[in-house]
This record gives sequence, C-alpha cells and structure tokens, in this order.
Amino acid sequence: MLVRKIFSWIFSRGALPYWCILLVDCMIVMLSGLVSFYIIYDGLTLLQNFQRIVLGLSVCLIVYIFSFLVFHTFRGVMRYSSFVDLHRLAYSTCLAGFGVCLLHQVQVHLGLTRYIIIPRFESAFVMFIIATMLMWALRVLVKSLHDNLRSSIPLQRVFIYGCLQGGVALAKSIQTETPARYTLSGFISPDEQLSGTWLMGVKVYDDDDDVVRKMQSCHVGTLFVSPIQSERFTRRTSLIDKLISAGIKILMMPPAEEWDGKSDFSHTRLHSVEIEELLPRDKIEVDMKSIGRMLCGKSILITGAAGSIGSELSRQVARFSPSNLVLIDQAETPMHDERLYMSRNFKELNVKTIVGSITNEEQMEKIFDEYRPEYVFHAAAYKHVPMMEDNPGMAVQNNVYGTRVIADLSVKYGAKKFVMVSTDKAVNPTNVMGCSKRICEIYCQSLNAKLREDEKREGRADVGCQFITTRFGNVLGSNGSVIPIFKEQIRNGGPVMVTHPDIIRYFMLIPEACKLVLEAGTMGKGGEIFVFDMGEPVRIVDLAKRMIQLSGASNVEIKFSGLRDGEKLYEEVLNDAEHSKPTVHPKIKVASVREYPYDLALSNEKELYDLSTSFDDMAIVKKMKEIVPEFKSRQSKYEVLDGEREEK
Repeated sequence: MLVRKIFSWIFSRGALPYWCILLVDCMIVMLSGLVSFYIIYDGLTLLQNFQRIVLGLSVCLIVYIFSFLVFHTFRGVMRYSSFVDLHRLAYSTCLAGFGVCLLHQVQVHLGLTRYIIIPRFESAFVMFIIATMLMWALRVLVKSLHDNLRSSIPLQRVFIYGCLQGGVALAKSIQTETPARYTLSGFISPDEQLSGTWLMGVKVYDDDDDVVRKMQSCHVGTLFVSPIQSERFTRRTSLIDKLISAGIKILMMPPAEEWDGKSDFSHTRLHSVEIEELLPRDKIEVDMKSIGRMLCGKSILITGAAGSIGSELSRQVARFSPSNLVLIDQAETPMHDERLYMSRNFKELNVKTIVGSITNEEQMEKIFDEYRPEYVFHAAAYKHVPMMEDNPGMAVQNNVYGTRVIADLSVKYGAKKFVMVSTDKAVNPTNVMGCSKRICEIYCQSLNAKLREDEKREGRADVGCQFITTRFGNVLGSNGSVIPIFKEQIRNGGPVMVTHPDIIRYFMLIPEACKLVLEAGTMGKGGEIFVFDMGEPVRIVDLAKRMIQLSGASNVEIKFSGLRDGEKLYEEVLNDAEHSKPTVHPKIKVASVREYPYDLALSNEKELYDLSTSFDDMAIVKKMKEIVPEFKSRQSKYEVLDGEREEK
C-alpha cells in the first residue's frame, strides 16, 4: 500500500515537472557518451582523457537539448507515452547525432582536440543508439509501473473475442483507461492462423468451446466482444451457453450502434448483454442513400407512432430531415414520451405529435388536408392475439376499418406511397388478429391494382399512390413480447411461463425491422407484399433458460401453461399456395399472393364493419372466415365455425 501511494504521488500531475524529465534525459545523454567512448576505445583511454571528454560531451549536450526542444520530447506525460512519443524521441536523438558529427568536424578544423574531445562518427552513432534505447526504456518502464499501480481496486481480467481492428482497438482502450478497471489476459480469434500467436503481450486462443476452461484457469471473469465479430459470436450458441454457465460476463456493443472498424473505439461503449443481443442474426445492410433521397424534404405521416415499431420508424425517418413529420397515436402517455424525445433530439424538425384514432375519419381527413403527406407509414394496429380473440369487433374496427380510412385518404390527398406494417400471423391465420391483418393486405393490394387500371384506362402518365405491404415476425423487446414478460417473471422469482415446450418463433431487432420497412418502401412500386428473412427460429423454452442463466437467478422454474387462444406452435411467412421472388436485397422477398377484385374487397370490408358494430363475436368471425378461407382457428371457441364450413 505504501509503495502504491508513493508511485501515485510520483505519477500525479504536479509531482514530475517537465524540467525533471529533461534533467533525466540529459543525464542519459552524458552516460551514453561515456559508455560509447568506453566501447569504441577502452577504459584507460577514457580515464586519461576524462576531463576533455566530459567537456566535449557537455557541448554535445547543448545540441541534444536543442533537439529535445524542437521535438518537445520532455513535454509529454511519461505515464501516457505512446509509439508517437517514442518516434518523436528517436527523431530528436537522430538529429542531435547528426549535429554532434558536425561539431566534431568543427573541432578538428579549428585544432581544438588538445582542449576538448567531441565524439567522432563511430562514437556519435553508438551514443545515439544507447541514448535512444535508454530513454525509450525509461518511458516504457514508467508507463508499465503506472499501468500496474494506477488503480486502487483489483483489476478484472478480460479476454477479447476478435483480433486485429476491433480487438486491438478495445485492448488499447483498456490500457489507457484511468483509473484502470481491466487487465487484458488474452484474445480469442476465429482465424485459425492466429491461434497460438501472441498479440500485445498476451496469447491468442482458438475459437472453440474449450476456451471457456482456459479463461477459468486464468481467473478471467469478463469477455469483451469486438463489434466486428459480434455477428459471428452470436452464432456460437454452444460457446455462449458455456460462458453463461461459467458465470463469465459478456460485454458487447448495443445492436443499434455501428462501428466502421477504423475510427477510435472505446470499451466504455460496450455494455452487459441482453438476451436479444445473443440470438443468432445476420447484420442487415440497407441502402441509406436511396432512403434519404426518398424522404429528405418530404412530408411524412406515421400512424401508431407511439408503439414499438412506429416510434423506431419515427426516429429513423427523422434522421433524413423531412419537411414535416406527423406522428399519430391514440395512446396519450407514450405519445407524450415520443414528443419529448423528438424535442430533445430533433429540435430543428417540424414534428407534429397528434393524439387520435385512425378510425376517426373526420380527424384523419383534417390532418391529411393540412399536412398533405407524401409518404405514409401505417404501423397502427391492435396486435395482441388473445385480446383480439376476445374482441373481434374492435380488431375489425381498428385494424381493418382504420387501415381503409388511412389508405383512402392517402389516395384522395395524393400521397406517393403507403407502406403498411403487417405480420407473419396473416399467413394461414389461426387467430382474429392475423386474419384482420390479412384483410388489410387484401384491401391495400386491390386498391393499388384499381388505381393502376384507372391510370391505364384513362391514359394518365402520372402514377398515383403506391401501396406496399411488409410482413415480418416478432420484434425483440416490443411491448407485450415474451422477453420483457420473462424478465419480470425472473425478477419476481419465477416461475417463467412458456405456453408449450415445442413452440418456436422468429425474432428480429426493432431497429433492423424498421430499416427493412424503409428499404421496402424505397424499392416498392406498388402492389407488393414484401416478406423479410427473419433468420433462424428460436425455441421459446431455450430462450427462457438462457435468460434465467444470464440473470444469475437460482431456483427459477419454467412451467408450461398450454397454447393460448389462436396461438400457433410456429409462424409462417408465406402461405402454402404462395411463393416468393427475390429482390435486390437478400433479406427482402416479394410474396406472390392471391389477389382480390377491388369491388369485392370493398364490399367485404363494409359488410364486416357493419357486423363489427353489433359486437356479435361469432357473426364477425364467421364473415372473416368467408373473406379469408384459409383462416382456421386454433385453441379457440371459433373452431366450431370451421366445422360448420366443412359440413357445407
């Protein structure tokens, strides 16, 4: 402890002034000169000419001091010395060595050898080498002592997953942190050629499951994941499971952030992982320039703007500087939160936050008339399957009728594109919510076809509103999704309730899903139903187990409650009778679906809406099944309607 306090004082800002560093460097120069004479000649010659040699070295010292001043070698903080400082030091001693050689020629030319001895070329060169090495060694020693003694708390040993750009950037960030919290103990490299090598003074280990045992033997409790390797790391599920089981903390970059692999990167941007960051996923790239060209300076309207998808869409769209950003939602408190966020982060934008329902046709028309949106992103919907199973009338009024209101107003007020957020539950629907979204898809697609036919028949060159639908599965962390529910259950000590041991779901991060919505809106020409590649499905029971392990909680049980009304064991993205075509984006495909005539789609919607006002659940769902014949109820009271339909 005493030694630590002494060194802490020595390394403090005022304890080691610049002149002390200069004095030590001068002493090194004098010592280097004497050693060089001893090496080139011998000890006897050095003793016999000691006074003249010291006088000559004193003159040489003036040259060295001048060179130190030129390159500011003594003004750096020694405890933070870097390769740049070492380079600068070498340049200064090289310049000084050249100056010493010139002084020697002057001494010889003036015949001053009997009074003063200045090193000639051989001695000056050896003096340059020794002085440089000793001054380098001093700075490296001071930095090492500082790095080892700068923290009053025990340092946490860490491994870094990934080498080269991202890994080295993290390692440098660790080494320069003050006060120190971590010490680097090793790298893990997916590149087999680097396995067994040494980097920055520590060993590089192979990317295999046995590396967890090696980390434990080195008493390593933390793993930093290079942002460049995060995609590969999330696919190493067996390694992740062993790390979690071993109690090793995993730190990664938040998924919404990006790093170019070149700019400065700090480990302070990493955070303890959430379960959603450990699910296998591919990095999603979108054409941000095309999206920017489409949205910049335009009037944009987003419905459901306070929801999980709508709020993220709003934030991503805001980055492209639209002329107007009109946000609509009927949830007052979340809308207020969104209003505060926009006022803090996008002060220069003209953002309108409006509390209202998409089913209020008069209010919606007033909004369209005032702001004339050119692009409409329709994310408003009732989405919870069990709730809509019990309230089919509201599912029809909000999801179906509300979509028709916004779609018709988009046509009336000249919007260029209408992008609707749909769901994989619209494919072979087994519940009211999924069927309601399929009916929305049918109406939008038929309306788009009607507009194109009218333009062709009337010979109009201008293209009216283009209707585009996007389908994807569950988004991680959205309101009501399993992850926040499981977190709450774990905090309460369990049990964690899973509906079925075999149930699987596709998951996507909210920011990634919204990027694909914008990309689909850019590439869509009207009438398409875009489906997103959701990656690999995840067993919900495995998700629950990993969340329990990550939490560190013990004795938390998993119980199975049985499938809920209308719930599937697995979700589909395409109907059995459908097929998909690729697009320029590898994550986006176009579904070929059965199309409906506009007149039929409209009459079906009107009849369904009239039924919804009766709140006769059976009558409403029966009509929905007529509109969407593939709608087969599961775990629901409406299964009897399927039996009646089969009998007919």
